[in-house]
Amino acid sequence: MHKRQKEVRDVKRIGFLVNPVAGVGGRVGLKGSDGARVQEMAKKLGAVPEASLRAQAALGKASGLTGQIVLLTAPGVMGEDIVEETAFSYEVVGKLQGRDTTAEDTIRIAREILAAQADLLMFAGGDGTARNVCEAVGMDLPVLGIPAGVKIHSAVYAYNTKNAGEALEYFCNEGKNRYEEAEVMDIDEEAFRNGTVRAKLYGYMRIPVLHRCMQSVKSGGYSEKEHVMGIAESVVSQMKPEAYYVIGPGTTTIPVMDRLGLPHTLLGMDIVKDGKLIKADAAEKDIYKLTQKGEVYVVLTVIGGQGHLFGRGNQQISPRILRAIGRKNCMIVATKSKLLSIESGRLTVDTGDIQLDTELAGYVRILTGYRDSVMFKIES
Repeated sequence: MHKRQKEVRDVKRIGFLVNPVAGVGGRVGLKGSDGARVQEMAKKLGAVPEASLRAQAALGKASGLTGQIVLLTAPGVMGEDIVEETAFSYEVVGKLQGRDTTAEDTIRIAREILAAQADLLMFAGGDGTARNVCEAVGMDLPVLGIPAGVKIHSAVYAYNTKNAGEALEYFCNEGKNRYEEAEVMDIDEEAFRNGTVRAKLYGYMRIPVLHRCMQSVKSGGYSEKEHVMGIAESVVSQMKPEAYYVIGPGTTTIPVMDRLGLPHTLLGMDIVKDGKLIKADAAEKDIYKLTQKGEVYVVLTVIGGQGHLFGRGNQQISPRILRAIGRKNCMIVATKSKLLSIESGRLTVDTGDIQLDTELAGYVRILTGYRDSVMFKIES
């Protein structure tokens, strides 16, 4: 067993596991990353894996724990490569079976981390990864998810990478932790790509009680037809003929396309200019090119229940796009009932860039109906 471990009494043993291909399909608009075929397609489209960067950032936020914990890390790209660049003490658990990692690797190594008597398993991925971890450890080992996938409906994940690191610090510094059950959800990716959200409950895992850091299960649509139509009217009335408008996914934004008389992509990004559809189901690179050509606005809604604005289902809006257009060019829409469904009472962002998340924090105006809006706070 590879080790770099200090002799420290009463240290917590924290499992660390990363799905290195989680989220690889997000920026290129593939709406998921499960399966070798989709992962290969994402690579051909120029996708760059980001899960390891998110896991690295989460550990960076917990750097104050150096000397207080031992990381039981998965080998190679599934954790060891990240941990060896930190000052944390660690042990390498398990072996990889081949060059490309698989769901079977996740399941097997998670079980080995459980057998190594970990106090908590911190893992990075999406709903598919959560399903694999759930199969491996069930309710036997508390978990903490670092959000890094395209589909993140499960309640085992922190709001963002910063919160994941903070949650680990809270867990390790608490004298006695309390736990609760959290749902593990996943959706049918093929149905998702065809515009249908078909979510299923796969099981439960234990998480520390840290409501400030952990997300809830995604809530279904709360949109009232009249208010949503009013939102669409307000958005269309503000459109400039010379500007590009990226219409984000969700049932709250569909009426904007309906009002324009254009077809929509329920779970993708559509680009509109001067009342015409320029590009359907656009990828990140398509949107970024527009920022070099003219003024770009993004019309998007929040996720009911969770309160996520960026980083859940709209990964095509990348940090470089947000920096190019600025927060002022983000038109946020949501009905008041959807805002009331957000358990935390705040919006959260998880762009994958902690500095940008901090810059996006503050109060924003949200269109809630025809000529009706409210101010709502974003916290990073």
